[in-house]
Amino acid sequence: MDVTVTPLPGLGTQQDFTTHVGNRVGAITYRDGRLELIASEQEDPDKVVASVELTTAETSTLANLLGAPQLVSQLSEQQREVSGITTWQLPIASGSPYAGRQLGETELRTRTSVSVVAVAREGTAHPSPRPDFVFAGGDLVVVVGTVDGLRAANEILEKG
Repeated sequence: MDVTVTPLPGLGTQQDFTTHVGNRVGAITYRDGRLELIASEQEDPDKVVASVELTTAETSTLANLLGAPQLVSQLSEQQREVSGITTWQLPIASGSPYAGRQLGETELRTRTSVSVVAVAREGTAHPSPRPDFVFAGGDLVVVVGTVDGLRAANEILEKG
C-alpha cells in the first residue's frame, strides 16, 4: 500500500493512502503533537470531507484498537505457519547506540533482512514505524525474520 507523505509547512505532516474502494484516509500530525484523522476526496486529496482531532492518549488508544496487540498475536500465530520465520521482541537499552536515533539509521532491513513491525513504548504500541521513528531507551522493538537475521539485529541494537 502506498502512503503519501505531504509536508505542511509550519503545521506538520499529512500521511494518507487510498483504500481498496477509492477513499482517501489519513492523518495530519501537527508539530505540537496533536493528531487529526482525515478523510478526503480521491480526486482532490487537499479537500478534507471529514476529520476528527485526537489527543495523544486518544491516538494511543486508537492505535491499540486498530491492531497493535492483534499484530503481535497474528505474527506469533503466523510464525507457526511459515517455516523459518520468527518474531522476536528486542529491547532498546538506555545505553544502546540507537537510543535517541532514528530507525532508518540502523539499516536493519538492509543489514539483516529483518523487518521492524512495531515498537512498544511505555505500554503504547507504535505499529509499522517509519524510518524517521526515533528510538528511546526502554523501547521494545518487534521484529520478524530468520533466526540468524534476528540474532544479527539484536547485536546491532545492542552494540551498533
